[in-house]
Amino acid sequence: REGSCKKTHILKLNRTGKFALNVVDNLVVVHHQDTETSVIFDIKLKGEFDGSATIHQFVLPPRSIQPYQIPVAGPASVTSQSPVPCKLYSSSWIVFQPDIIISASEGYLWSLQVKLEPVVNLLLDKGKLMDFLLQRKECKMVILSVCSQMLSEPERGSLSVIATVFDKLNHEYKKYLEAEQSYTMVVEAGLSRSNPLLKRPVRTQAVIDQSDMYTHVLSVFTEKKEAPHKFTIAVLMEYIRSLNQFQIAVQHYLYELVIKTLVQHNLFYMLHQFLQYHVLSDSKPLACLLLSLESIYPPAHQLSLDMLKRLSTANDEIVEVLLSKHQVLAALRFIRGIGGHDSISARKFLDAAKQAEDDMLFYTIFRFFEQRNQRLRGNPSFTPGEHCEEHVTFFKQVFGEQALMKPTTF
Repeated sequence: REGSCKKTHILKLNRTGKFALNVVDNLVVVHHQDTETSVIFDIKLKGEFDGSATIHQFVLPPRSIQPYQIPVAGPASVTSQSPVPCKLYSSSWIVFQPDIIISASEGYLWSLQVKLEPVVNLLLDKGKLMDFLLQRKECKMVILSVCSQMLSEPERGSLSVIATVFDKLNHEYKKYLEAEQSYTMVVEAGLSRSNPLLKRPVRTQAVIDQSDMYTHVLSVFTEKKEAPHKFTIAVLMEYIRSLNQFQIAVQHYLYELVIKTLVQHNLFYMLHQFLQYHVLSDSKPLACLLLSLESIYPPAHQLSLDMLKRLSTANDEIVEVLLSKHQVLAALRFIRGIGGHDSISARKFLDAAKQAEDDMLFYTIFRFFEQRNQRLRGNPSFTPGEHCEEHVTFFKQVFGEQALMKPTTF
């Protein structure tokens, strides 16, 4: 109302005759009466800029509206008649915005809808297909089915195409994460009250997160045997690469999927390299998974310990791992190295030493805690709260009561 209209987009129809127009799911649908077809335009997709406006060609080949059967109305004796096909693109059609079509002659009103599944076979360029689908309301399951298709025969895509698709999905994913983070920061800072228009970001179906990809695409893909294992690993690493590129924290279950796939194909040398060069990020769940692989790949034990040490928040787990392997002295050295030996449970270490069935090891550990008691309390004896009575008894049986430390007085 304040000024003249400005033409920003031109839709090239390349045909003459009568036209009608609807807007459905953010798409411009142009109906052409002479050819009885409709063409779809998406002005969000890239067009040709002529200096003043963007020129768009139709996204998909012309298609007819799906035929509709009109039931015959009348007395009960007549209703057994077959339904009559509706005359499509009739001259009696009246079109209302955004998605209404009325057939005046037949007395019907329809709302127009776009079916996304057939688009997958009409738009062969996977990059353009993703750009198209990501703008649609009900797109999630269609996108995930496209991802599954491009990883499977006979429609397996090249790694560069797969990478392009992953990047497009993670671009949308990152935008949502950033919006969510900004909203949370504003709320936590207490600024939301002064800005009543602030709304939580809406998670549309275009947000395909790691859980979606893992559940519907990647875990199913790795279970199939027909794909070469190198391709399988490459696809998983490509998805992780894409997440890293958009600075999205990779969930541990994706790394676990990589490790399980490597183990399944006995690619231990590759697993070792991925861990050595930190291609797989450190985490406690990953370290625990590595521990479970020790029986089939012995170096996994040390790789797991190294990972836990790097985490620096997993000291308790490292001690538990070493004790479970009866490496009691190693556990004690580790806990002394980080300065936590004054607060550790004597009973836990004495239990582990006794289970190792090595008398000299038990003697060493027992003596260590006697000396700790002496240093901390001035008395080598264990307090009742430490519940070490059975270990004191065992020590006396094996080494004699005279072997117990005597309190030192100064």
